[in-house]
Amino acid sequence: VQLQASGGGLVQPGGSLRLSCKAFGFDLDLYAIAWFRQAPGKEREGVSCISSSDGSTVYTESVKGRFTISRDNVKNTGYLQMNSLEPEDTAVYYCAAVWSGHRRTTCISTWYVRSYDYWGQGTQVTVSS
Repeated sequence: VQLQASGGGLVQPGGSLRLSCKAFGFDLDLYAIAWFRQAPGKEREGVSCISSSDGSTVYTESVKGRFTISRDNVKNTGYLQMNSLEPEDTAVYYCAAVWSGHRRTTCISTWYVRSYDYWGQGTQVTVSS
């Protein structure tokens, strides 16, 4: 049972990357999926969250309009499309999943500090010219 994050890499400022978060050993459709990042010397930061059922989303202010979170429950995978990347986006990105125990799991107001059931291993994103 695990989450596997992938898709990181080196990209120039203004470029794009799409991160993937695939679940193995459990069905992701009941889980809310979140992306976090941690830059060197900084605390972990919540980037975005998508609810399990209606697909409602939340974003941290610095990525609004540039990043898009999505999910494909058939493929048991979550995604983070990152456009207009900036050097400040450089970090290790982690995905996480949480289940409320009910039919729906929403991104609660404290989604960025709640306890998650599963974490991916992290994928490095470097934005540099």
